[in-house]
Amino acid sequence: MIKIDNLTFSYSKKKALFDNLNLEIDGGGIVGLLGLNGAGKTTLIKLLCGFMFPKSGTIDILGFTPSKRYADFYANIYYIPDELNLPSLSGLKFVELYKPFYKDFDQAKFDRLVQNFEIDVTAKLSRMSLGQKKKFIVSFALATNSRIMFFDEPTNGLDIPAKKYFKKAIVSETTEQQLILISTHQVADINNIIDRVVILDDGRVVLNKTLWDITQQYAFVTTDSPQGAGAIYAEEAAGGYRAVVPANGQQTEVDLELLFSALTNPQKR
Repeated sequence: MIKIDNLTFSYSKKKALFDNLNLEIDGGGIVGLLGLNGAGKTTLIKLLCGFMFPKSGTIDILGFTPSKRYADFYANIYYIPDELNLPSLSGLKFVELYKPFYKDFDQAKFDRLVQNFEIDVTAKLSRMSLGQKKKFIVSFALATNSRIMFFDEPTNGLDIPAKKYFKKAIVSETTEQQLILISTHQVADINNIIDRVVILDDGRVVLNKTLWDITQQYAFVTTDSPQGAGAIYAEEAAGGYRAVVPANGQQTEVDLELLFSALTNPQKR
């Protein structure tokens, strides 16, 4: 679904944010896109959506080149930015105007989602709180049934119950044929729902693996010392050290925060 070859991008004459970046994601699933602030997560999504253009290299999304901005391309993707600037329309009017662009829009799904999120769709979107706006636009995005959805910090502004339902909705209201890419720095908000992790660091992809593949390569354990169990990376925690160690046949639950720290630690670059 997504294939990036030798992508180079920079803002003006600044140092290249990406230099010959490569990334390939086949098939559907829920992907977590992680990176430090300034690593280029939002920029990468905008490049994938055709809102920015690479200096060199190629991007292929569903057989389309995003920068060509074909209508059929945008009918198959949906993008939710971190900062929302919704029009001064009621939720009902927004749906009426924009759902015709998505041939697989499911009105019943939208109605179910906004009801569960407790959103008043007769209210003007511009007057809603950030959390209400996020819940509305997530509901609309999922109802489009787009092949690929890009969510940039979708849980910002959501309270705890809404975050809980967001996770449930992402899993229950999408299919294995859809690709949901969630960019976030709030790792806990995507824990237990993602199938794959992509980590950006220093202008390159340092990890692009399914959770299954990660469990075959690494284990996440508590040790008595930072070198215990042949630790690849360790940090102090209650009761000793939390460490990333070679799996050597043992399987543990993936600790996303620890894995992220291990791969973006300056000493590991």
